[in-house]
Amino acid sequence: MAGHRAQWKGFLKFGEVTAGVALYTAASTSDRITFNTINSATGNRVNRVFIDSETEKLVPKEAQTKGFEIENGQYLVIDPDEVSATIPESDKTLEIEAFIPCSDVDDVYFDKPYYLTPDRMGSDAFAALRDGMRKSKVAAIARTVLFRRMRTVLIRPHGKGLIATTLNYDYEVRSSAKAFEDMPKLEIEGEMLDLAKHIISTKKGTFDPATFDDRYEAALAELVKAKVEGKALPKRKKIEVSQPNDLLAALRESAGLLKAAETKPERTAANANAGTGRKRAARGAVGKSAASKTAPQRKAS
Repeated sequence: MAGHRAQWKGFLKFGEVTAGVALYTAASTSDRITFNTINSATGNRVNRVFIDSETEKLVPKEAQTKGFEIENGQYLVIDPDEVSATIPESDKTLEIEAFIPCSDVDDVYFDKPYYLTPDRMGSDAFAALRDGMRKSKVAAIARTVLFRRMRTVLIRPHGKGLIATTLNYDYEVRSSAKAFEDMPKLEIEGEMLDLAKHIISTKKGTFDPATFDDRYEAALAELVKAKVEGKALPKRKKIEVSQPNDLLAALRESAGLLKAAETKPERTAANANAGTGRKRAARGAVGKSAASKTAPQRKAS
């Protein structure tokens, strides 16, 4: 991928076939607006330091180590070298263990997505795997050491390449049974169910990520721009909360007000680059403000 650095390089193995591959981050937060912690009295940036919880003295980096709490306030010290020794050895091979139906993995197990691309020498083998998986409508389960941990990876065809999604382990995913155990057992039927189905049918559409705007990022950019330019800060619009008498009345009202067909927002390049544009606009406002302060003032003749 031009302009991007591979997060991992190694080999993809299926059967006796091996292809050189690389992983690239598929999702990034680098275009989000971020803030630093500032000393409000001086305007200077605040640095993070580590303080001993008992002596309240500064702990230098060379004196810091790892510890596991075995009971309240009692820690078992673990040397960093001992931690390093537990890291599995990596042979840089993403070995496919099984091909499964694409729907077999519940997306609650999905962790992080990466684009999986071939190197020049492995393009034919890579393409054969990609096309074979697409024709067979299967995904692949593979395992390897990624970023110092043994990871399970779900591999699926994606455009011209493959997408590799790291998976959470079973112990990392909380039980849905516990999450829903307090929910009462209700079965909705009759007019209430018909109205709900009608509302759903009038709002059917397709997923297009370019039509969803990050309103929080937009609000932050507007706030930064207003403060730089010395303008009044944007005010939050008041939301009028409806007060329906009961659920059935609210469903009837919704069914009567919703249109049978919704017009989809048009996808534009501006929508796709909205996050980057806002961040650049906010920084641009800061730059213009700084330039205006340093520019020489022309005296009136």
